[in-house]
Amino acid sequence: MFLENTVNQKEQFGWIEVICGSMFSGKTEELIRRLKRAQFARQKVEIFTPSIDTRYAEDAVTSHDSNQIRSTPVPAAANIPILADNCDVVGIDEAQFFDDEIVKVCNDLANRGVRVIVAGLDMDYKGNPFGPMPALMATAEYVTKVHAVCTRTGNLAHYSYRKAKSEALVLLGETEEYEPLSRAAFYKAQLRDKVVKLEVKEAEEISQDKSSRRGGQAERTGKQA
Repeated sequence: MFLENTVNQKEQFGWIEVICGSMFSGKTEELIRRLKRAQFARQKVEIFTPSIDTRYAEDAVTSHDSNQIRSTPVPAAANIPILADNCDVVGIDEAQFFDDEIVKVCNDLANRGVRVIVAGLDMDYKGNPFGPMPALMATAEYVTKVHAVCTRTGNLAHYSYRKAKSEALVLLGETEEYEPLSRAAFYKAQLRDKVVKLEVKEAEEISQDKSSRRGGQAERTGKQA
C-alpha cells in the first residue's frame, strides 16, 4: 500500500504521484482512497476530470465499485491551475484524455508545493502508450501500477481489450465494451481479430469480383443482342 511522503516544511516543493494500469484495475479506487485520506487530514483538496468523461456523474469521480468523491470537470488541462489556487493536494482522474499540456500543468503545480495525484490508463485498447501518460510517469516521483484480473485466464491483467467494433481511440465504455486481459490472452485476442478482419476482407473482395464479373457478362450479352 502506498504511504504518503513526509512533507519537508523547509523545502517548498510538492511532488507527482501516478496511478496507472488497465481498465477495472482499481486506479480510481486508489485515487479516491488517497484523496480522502488528505481530506481527513484537513488538507485543501481539489479533484479534476476531463469533461469528455461523464459515464457516472458530471461532478464526481466514481470508481467501478460506485465509490465517489466530488470533482470538477474541465475541458482542457490549462483550466486546472486557475481552479487549483491555494490547494494542498490536486487529484486528476482519467489523465489519458487530457491534452499534452497536462504534463506541464502537473509539474508547475508540484513546483508550487502541491501534491499532485494522477490516475489514468497507461495503454490504449491496442496496447500502445496512451496520450500524456508516459510523460507523466517519467516525470513523477512515485508511480504505482495496479492490475486487474484477466477474465479469460485468471492471471494478472494489464491490457484493456476492446470488445466493441469501433476503432476510435477514445471510446468510453464499461464491461460491455472492454475486458481486462493478461499478455497471453491479449495477444491471442489480437491475433484472432486480425484473422477475422482478413476473412471479412477476402469475402468482400470475392463478392466484389463476382459482382464485376456479372456486370461484364451482362454488358457483353447486351452488346450481342
